Amino acid sequence: MDVPETPAPTGLADPEGLAELVRLLDRRGAVVLSGAGLSTESGIPDYRGVTGRSRGASPMTYQEFTGSEAARRRYWARSHTGWPLFARARPNAGHRAVERLRGSGHIAAVITQNVDGLHGAAGTREAVELHGGLHRVVCLGCRRGSSRAELDRRLDELNRGFRKPGAVLRPDGDVRLPPEAVAGFRVAPCADCGGVLKPDVVFFGENVPVHRVEHCYGLVDEARSLVVLGSSLAVLSGLRFVRRAARARLPVAIVNQGATRGDDLAALRLDLPLGPAMTEAARLLGAA
Repeated sequence: MDVPETPAPTGLADPEGLAELVRLLDRRGAVVLSGAGLSTESGIPDYRGVTGRSRGASPMTYQEFTGSEAARRRYWARSHTGWPLFARARPNAGHRAVERLRGSGHIAAVITQNVDGLHGAAGTREAVELHGGLHRVVCLGCRRGSSRAELDRRLDELNRGFRKPGAVLRPDGDVRLPPEAVAGFRVAPCADCGGVLKPDVVFFGENVPVHRVEHCYGLVDEARSLVVLGSSLAVLSGLRFVRRAARARLPVAIVNQGATRGDDLAALRLDLPLGPAMTEAARLLGAA
């Protein structure tokens, strides 16, 4: 389609930049790499504010989780308390616009660093969840997979009345709890083998499975452009795809509120709210 040189007024701060993004998407075959900033409009906080500075959240590492029963108790107590808030999150306008653009062929694939499942809930069920999903649980012993909803019921039975109102959700889907509240929490073992249960997500200090990384590299290699949505690219797991695209001379567009680690590799950099920006891009491309 022919995109007008000057789009209709959008109410966004950078209509010229948005027009460049639309022209890039109009080439079709874009791969989206999404991060936590895409889900903040759904009520899930990110690790960094619009300035790119850390919010002070201290995520548990894989080594802590696997090496300490007390750490696992702390993790599951906090996560169990926050789960109802996390599970209530629904796709926002940004997720829905990405799915419309995928349906129209402008976006070929979606890679997400998020563990909230909101791309899938918006209809993008083949989105690659780079870091896994909090809605799944895996046993570190027998490797049996199960749903987080099932585990939540078991934890609730073991810890009646543990949840208290007024909890404030953190980026990992958990909440802060005082040590004395955590001390009495009972952790559920694997229902099959009695082993240690872990959320099916990649913790800090744990590697993304090699086959998943290679699959994502393949998607980037076949893309006509890479569009980063809502990621500061502070960790290598996402930044490596931007670097790969740049080495292949694929145009990279970054839409994020705040600076990112990949800004110097981007052909286009937009500091705009994701929901309104992607909704307008979809409208201008006839995917609304």
